Amino acid sequence: QVQLVESGGGLVQPGGSLRLSCAASGSVFGINAMAWYRQAPGEGRELVARIARAGNIVYGDSVKGRFTISRDGAKNTVYLQMNTLKPEDTAVYYCETVVFGSQYWGQGTQVTVSS
Repeated sequence: QVQLVESGGGLVQPGGSLRLSCAASGSVFGINAMAWYRQAPGEGRELVARIARAGNIVYGDSVKGRFTISRDGAKNTVYLQMNTLKPEDTAVYYCETVVFGSQYWGQGTQVTVSS
């Protein structure tokens, strides 16, 4: 079992920045990649960014050049630095990982970009 707890969401103006954190606990030795997904109202869940233990990183097309994912292995924590935020970035952001074939999700954190 793995538990994921996100933090750092909130309300920000267009052009602003936020940093999300996701702390993993439990069977963390089995974690390879960790990822951020987001889901806007009425839409499906989409990949924002994924980082593997070896450091390989994948970004969704809509966030390339604006968002940065990073990982602190010692703290079992993954971060998402979000810059130049746009209203269309408004969504619930979820942390995700797969351990021994089982997928785990955090509870989600709301990010709202509005003036």
